[in-house]
Amino acid sequence: MAAILRAMIGIDARLTYYRTGGISTYIVRLVEALERLDFAHDYTVFHSRKADKSLVTRFRRADLWTPCHHRLERIALSVELARFGLDILHSPDFIPPLRGARRHVITVHDLNFFYYPQYLTAESRRYYNGQIGTAVKQADHILADSEATKRDLINLLHVPADKITVHMLGVETIFTPQPPAEIARVRAALNLPPAYLLYVGTFEPRKNIAGLIEAYAQLPADAPPLVLAGNRGWLFEETMERIQRLKLDQRVVWRENIPQADLPALYSGASLLITPSFYEGFGLPALEAMACGTIPIVSNRGSLPEVVGDVGAQVNPDDPAAIAHAIEHALSDHTWRTEQRAAGLARAASFQWENTARIVLQVYESVS
Repeated sequence: MAAILRAMIGIDARLTYYRTGGISTYIVRLVEALERLDFAHDYTVFHSRKADKSLVTRFRRADLWTPCHHRLERIALSVELARFGLDILHSPDFIPPLRGARRHVITVHDLNFFYYPQYLTAESRRYYNGQIGTAVKQADHILADSEATKRDLINLLHVPADKITVHMLGVETIFTPQPPAEIARVRAALNLPPAYLLYVGTFEPRKNIAGLIEAYAQLPADAPPLVLAGNRGWLFEETMERIQRLKLDQRVVWRENIPQADLPALYSGASLLITPSFYEGFGLPALEAMACGTIPIVSNRGSLPEVVGDVGAQVNPDDPAAIAHAIEHALSDHTWRTEQRAAGLARAASFQWENTARIVLQVYESVS
């Protein structure tokens, strides 16, 4: 269908006030890329009224009262959006309002709550499991982060394939191999050893940090320390108890609230990045690590194989021994590491947010 000359497009960015990383990163980078790319349509980016920081420089900002994930969110948001007269509303956090525009586009990042409901809080299970079926039926089109998520939408929710468009995400330009001086600065600021293994992400059960710690316990005593970098999620205390039980207090360290500007050096200084998640909708840390010249070891499930391709190693997240073996091989085979570093840099270069935004824009125009 031909695109209309000028559409009123809304993007729901309220989640960025409540959470960082993951979906919030997707929203921020998508808005930035669309501002650089699209001058043909009129955009309104909806913020939480509590948000001081604005995501927009050129697009219009509008503040909303309705909080994210509230039990009456779909109704309240419909009321608030009625005055904007939108042609299209993009809901990047899965669930659209009952009626926010003439057409609705949603992004489904993953369906891990079907596969691993035990790894979500009761609140998250209620929000996503209880509404995702209605959301995918209501949506005029669905964006998915990976072919894996597209397959899940088709197989689990019986969504027609032609209603789904896959758009791989991008990597920010700040993620490049860092010079030794910058790596040393960040290492000193975070009090890190000269060599270390790295995990980046939220500390929560779905990320399989418990399995990573079990694997790390099987490594020789002279293996580099394991650095867990991210923010505490739910059941964080259980992770810490496991570290203490395995007597790894001196070999496993965690660092929280790391500035975004320090992440490239944190990746660049790591011997390996290890992401053994049970399920990921995409896996930005693996992509960011490759862009910094760091080799990823990832789970062989979800979208992670699509992100890393033939770079690094893929492991069964249920098998700590396999994770440990992959780490040992990567640390000992220097020729392999050199080859994989070059392959990772080349692969990461193909992931650009402008490409993501172009696909999103094509979807907007196709549903207009």
